[in-house]
Parts: sequence; structure tokens; C-alpha cells
Amino acid sequence: MNSGDLHPFVPVNIAVLTISDTRTKEDDKSGKLLAHKAAGEGHKVVCQEIIPDEFNLIRKRLLELGEKSDVDVVITTGGTGLTGRDVSVEAHHSIYEKEITGFSALFTLLSYNKIGASAIQSRACGGVYAGTYYFAIPGSPSACKDAWDGILKSQLDLRNLPCNLVEIMPRLEEHRK
Repeated sequence: MNSGDLHPFVPVNIAVLTISDTRTKEDDKSGKLLAHKAAGEGHKVVCQEIIPDEFNLIRKRLLELGEKSDVDVVITTGGTGLTGRDVSVEAHHSIYEKEITGFSALFTLLSYNKIGASAIQSRACGGVYAGTYYFAIPGSPSACKDAWDGILKSQLDLRNLPCNLVEIMPRLEEHRK
């Protein structure tokens, strides 16, 4: 449910990271799709980068972005599979203060409805660190579209009722006070 009568739209600042050893700016369809969808909804894409599938590099960049005052949400795409080089999920989990288990569950449900039992191969995850939301999404443009359209678009919109992630942003760091 969306109620613009009760709340105005509040843009959030989003960083998009593509995790890949092979993608370039020219052929990064998933990163471009996420940045385009976020900007199209009125959010500000504060950075769009490609990071190699290396645990320490990913973790370092996730931590850096969490400490920036102009980043509210970090969305990574890629590196969520089951092979040895897929370490995005491990990097995400290493920094989370709180995990958003509902994101993983809902993404898996959306995937199951589209690709059936192959959805078990997805390790999409979400969490919070330093007052910043983090989401790791598989690297296919289709998965990015599903995650944005089916979950993030509404949850990053203050007008979405009965609740959304934007309304609780001011309280994400209350445990640090």
C-alpha cells in the first residue's frame, strides 16, 4: 500500500557495487539496472563501482561506505553464488550488526515463483551496519529487477504502508548512543 497523503517521498542515498572479476563499466548490466531504477524512483545514486570478487576488498569497501554520512543504502550485485569465488555474502555477513532475514526469505520466494527450485542457489541477503542498509543480490539483471521491483522499491519508500525501511532509519544507530 502506498499513501502519498500521509507522507511525502524522501529520497535516500544509494551506493551500487557490482562484484565481479570480469565486468566493466561498459557491460555491467546489473549495476546499471539498479542505478537506473533507483534514480528513476527519485533516489540519489551516490556511487556506482565495480569491485573484484575478493573478500577483503569487498569487506573494506562495505565498511568504508557504512561510515560515510551520505550513504543510506548499499546494494551489491554479484558474488552470491555457490562457487569458490562467490564471497559477497560472506563479506556482508562479516559486517552486519543486524541481519534482515526477511529480505533473504522474500527474495527466495520471488525467485521460486519465477525459476522454481533453482532458487535454492540464491544467497541474497540483507543487513544493517553503522545505520546503513546493505543488500546483496545475485548478479543477473533479472535477479536485480526482481529484488528492486519486488522488495526494495517499496521498502525504500516512506509512503509505503503499513511500514518501510525509511521510517526507521533515524533509529538504526540508537544502540550506539
